[in-house]
Amino acid sequence: MTRSHLMLAGWLTLTITACAPRYKGPVTDHFTGKKFFNPAMPERTSGGLLKWLFNRDKGPWPDQPDAFVGPRPATRVEGDSLVVTFVNHSTFLLQTNGLNILTDPVWSKRVGPTSWLGVKRKRPPGLRFEDLPPIDVVLLSHNHYDHLDLPTLKKLVKAYNPLFITPLGVSHLPKSVGGRTSREVDWNDTLRVNDKLLMTCTQAQHFSNRGMGDRDETLWCGYLLHTRFGTIYFCGDSGYGPHFKRIAEQAARSPTGPIKLALLPIGSYRPEWFMAPVHVSPAGAVQAFLDTKAERAVGIHFGTFQQGDDGLFEPADDLRKSLREKTIPESRFLVPQEGRAITFK
Repeated sequence: MTRSHLMLAGWLTLTITACAPRYKGPVTDHFTGKKFFNPAMPERTSGGLLKWLFNRDKGPWPDQPDAFVGPRPATRVEGDSLVVTFVNHSTFLLQTNGLNILTDPVWSKRVGPTSWLGVKRKRPPGLRFEDLPPIDVVLLSHNHYDHLDLPTLKKLVKAYNPLFITPLGVSHLPKSVGGRTSREVDWNDTLRVNDKLLMTCTQAQHFSNRGMGDRDETLWCGYLLHTRFGTIYFCGDSGYGPHFKRIAEQAARSPTGPIKLALLPIGSYRPEWFMAPVHVSPAGAVQAFLDTKAERAVGIHFGTFQQGDDGLFEPADDLRKSLREKTIPESRFLVPQEGRAITFK
């Protein structure tokens, strides 16, 4: 048995016990009473996972410890402008109308059940944690370690005591480190966060687990943020599906109208025969951009952790290729750089 196989065995053994509490609630069109599911999507099998893990063909991912780290952001951005700063992976700082919002925050060196066993980051965060402005709201899309990192949440609680927004069954995790949470939200729920922010929980096509015994026992989602800037869509993690067109319809009916900016995933998509149901490819992200009728988009979920077999630069390269094929200007779907703020009017 190779070293990588031994590491895999150790990972599997440890994660058997790293389970999240089960959500309890009424049966719905995406919850059986015990497990959540993706409507109209076949369940992936464990055989497919093992086939991929033992036959991986990874693209190149050179370590880049000296990658750019941005300056301290503004304390607040007032008015109806939106400033978006890419930190890493799916972590973004969104600043508008005096609000500071973080999405799926991760600052740890590894993401996994422990600080020593997990997926190691390949690039540093684009912002130093100590340079963050006061954080008001944290959006958590689901409970996977690369999106919900408890060491980071604990630091946020200590530094800023923000409000955590979570889908069904996930609030236990920020609460376990002393975090304040809103009521948990289901797909299509609307939540008034404060006098500056209204949000809608949106459908995603994904899955959840923290270990091997809690598969799909908590919900996964995205969010529409209804702000003075306009409607912002944070997708979280998702495969491609018909829900993107429904989200466009939801936004069009909302108080802030159609989506002005969509944050859409572009990485961890190879091999597509295995990843496609739960991780949208760059080509799929372009189609999702068209489906959501967003004015502009920013790529997320790439460039930090080598999870799929796509190489470090493949998501950006394939995105630009897909944009050219659809004759969409690259200025409408940006590949962000860590630590560099982008201002939208």
